[in-house]
Amino acid sequence: MFKVGITGNIGSGKTTVCKIFEVLGIPVFYADDEAKKVMIEDSLLITGIKQTFGNQAYFADGSLNRKYIAGIVFNNPDELIKLNALVHPATFRAFDNWMAGQKNVPYVLKEAALLFESDSYKMCNRAVMVTAPLDLRIKRVTRRDGITAAEVNSRNDRQFTEQKKLALANDVIINDDTQPVIPQVLKLHQLYLSLAQQNS
Repeated sequence: MFKVGITGNIGSGKTTVCKIFEVLGIPVFYADDEAKKVMIEDSLLITGIKQTFGNQAYFADGSLNRKYIAGIVFNNPDELIKLNALVHPATFRAFDNWMAGQKNVPYVLKEAALLFESDSYKMCNRAVMVTAPLDLRIKRVTRRDGITAAEVNSRNDRQFTEQKKLALANDVIINDDTQPVIPQVLKLHQLYLSLAQQNS
């Protein structure tokens, strides 16, 4: 199965782009949503998190103590690396299970904020980067999430720079509110249909 990874830094609009691909009939695996799910469903991961961060990482009802985890990892890059080293393999397992259920589709998309940081782009045939200027991305996220520009910058700083991601990407979608996105998606869709056919 032909696999396309899609990413973009915070506020780039990658989810919007994914929704256009879904309208075209392409299934999308949302890795960030799945990561939240596996943290309460994948027993191997749950055990690893408890061993690394303590039993208080989970409440008695089995739900994740997000505030406790956030307090440990968000100001400590080493602890965040430990958490990601546990979560990424579990998300990869979830992706493999999801892939097994995809039938009669030309290709699939894997949407992940940390596509390059987690090395999961290496499991894809192509990688597409959704890009937008930082000031526009900050404006979008402060409006969407009700957080400050400083918080957006802090989240953005935890990801690779756009320049680094663009160097690793095969394809780019510019979502800067001046160029229409749909024609860009349609063009890539045709490319991926063609490549998937060659690959089959």
